Amino acid sequence: MSASGGADDRVLFDVDPERRIATITLNNPKQRNSYDPAMRDALARCLDRVAEDDDLTVAILRGADGVFSTGADMNNAYAWYGPASDEQAKRRPSQRRRLTVDRKSFGFYHNFMGFPKVTVAEVAGYALGGGFEMALMADISVIARDTKVGMPATRFLGPALGSLHLFFHRLGPVLARRLLLTGDIVEAGELEHLGIFTDTCNPVSVTARARYWAEKVAKMPADGVVIAKEAFRLVEQSQAYNGEEVASYLFHAYGTNLQFGPGEFNFVKTRAQHGSKEAFRLRDEHFHVPEPPEAT
Repeated sequence: MSASGGADDRVLFDVDPERRIATITLNNPKQRNSYDPAMRDALARCLDRVAEDDDLTVAILRGADGVFSTGADMNNAYAWYGPASDEQAKRRPSQRRRLTVDRKSFGFYHNFMGFPKVTVAEVAGYALGGGFEMALMADISVIARDTKVGMPATRFLGPALGSLHLFFHRLGPVLARRLLLTGDIVEAGELEHLGIFTDTCNPVSVTARARYWAEKVAKMPADGVVIAKEAFRLVEQSQAYNGEEVASYLFHAYGTNLQFGPGEFNFVKTRAQHGSKEAFRLRDEHFHVPEPPEAT
């Protein structure tokens, strides 16, 4: 059975009732499966369908055309704050607007991290920004070795971006600081030895491997899985995520109201002057620092 996530055909929903597995596909390949608020809401509705269906045990989350997700659509960053009036649309969102919207945004990620059924992420191509966060939040993550991962938006929104508790817990403090303080994008194969992802494999195998893990988990007692998920969440909340529910959206809301000094790269201003494509090129040019040659 296949259907879209409500009225938004950029999120596809498929169920294999015999194996108790649902597959949710981000279907916005022209933009590398980045998502806007409406698309994220459609994804949330699909997850709710899985959570509320006693006959489903596992949700596979994947992206169309071999790309997982490049995260939130930044072509119009302020659109995420949904101006309440035409007058507000002419200026930067107020701090109170940022806090209100960011609280809702991080509510989605908190719900995904605490999802009552098992989540399997099938990750390929790119997993950036919110896509990277979802890959890290999944119970089981299968990732192609050549997948590009990271938080490049820190280069124009600041390092206090995303779920800091998640990054430090899943990645460790050294790698978390590197990715957040530099905006570096790295290949998943470089991180394989760290055991961050459940299964790091060749690109041609990622779909089959994700399905393998989903079928393996789906054979477990359904009530036992749900009880285990709640137990896991309790342990993580007490040991790793204490304060997460407030800290993430608070820092994000403050961080997105940065003031840029002379010589600092202002993505929003650059995009307004030159367009999105050129703004991304200028961003990468600004942040490029050549590595020193090896000493001989």
